[in-house]
Amino acid sequence: MDEIKELTKAEEQIMQELWNMRGGFVKEIIVRLPDPKPAYNTVSTIIRILETKGFVEHESFGKSHRYLPKISKEEYKKLITGKLLQNYFDNSTTSMLSFFLEEKKMNVKELDEIMQIIQRNKK
Repeated sequence: MDEIKELTKAEEQIMQELWNMRGGFVKEIIVRLPDPKPAYNTVSTIIRILETKGFVEHESFGKSHRYLPKISKEEYKKLITGKLLQNYFDNSTTSMLSFFLEEKKMNVKELDEIMQIIQRNKK
């Protein structure tokens, strides 16, 4: 796949379950979705769209298909974070980090963890 596209909210919800399950059948995905559960045909259609977009592939078992993530959660996280950084923080990681520090009111433990990451990356 040349360029990864962003997911819609519904597509992302299904991908989150596929990533967590490391693949599954439509019925297995539906069970994991919050109530009210979407119709089988709705989930099936979204999965076929995900397959067309290159996010999902399938294994055939007769007339059934087991769907597997083709794009890792990590790959998608990099794409989304990159777009967030570019579109909202002018490609400034400092600006993005300060935003999260101020908005999320991080606790001391979280700040210590960030400092440890900074120290590790100084080397």
